[in-house]
Amino acid sequence: MSADNQQERLKMTGWITGFIDGEGCFSVSVFRNKTSKLGWQIFPEFAVTQGGKSLSSLNLLKNYFECGKVFINRRHDNHKENIYRYCVRSLKDLDSIIIPFFIKNPLRTSKAKDFDHFVEAIKAIKSGEHLLFHGLKRIASIASKMNRKKSSAFLESPETIRQTSMRNAQLKKI
Repeated sequence: MSADNQQERLKMTGWITGFIDGEGCFSVSVFRNKTSKLGWQIFPEFAVTQGGKSLSSLNLLKNYFECGKVFINRRHDNHKENIYRYCVRSLKDLDSIIIPFFIKNPLRTSKAKDFDHFVEAIKAIKSGEHLLFHGLKRIASIASKMNRKKSSAFLESPETIRQTSMRNAQLKKI
């Protein structure tokens, strides 16, 4: 690799880190899925949303990381253009491409804390914690600390509250 290519790569990684610090989102959603063993599904995602005028920046990310997809969202709301979203949802790609990139090129804003929670959740998913009730609850708790700090529907569901109460009662008996 020539010195020029190394310089370009450094510029690109710096741009990506700064761009994601401002526009990116690391999220872990927990939603109902009756076909899954526990009735809930964990959905990790790295995403960046931009208006149509900035679609090229999303394509740059997709080409750089060589994973994920760019989706169009035709809703306009208060925009006069289509909204596009670059998403990486593959656990393999998140774990082997996205996470290592941001470990090597750390974020500098409060988004760094979201990234740390994201990494913790991905590790838990990889170890299979999401397949057990207590692991699902732990991942939902991690997710509730991310982004807007919104409580998880899973954590507030009557079945989770009931199961937690039952487990606490069982532990008191021991």
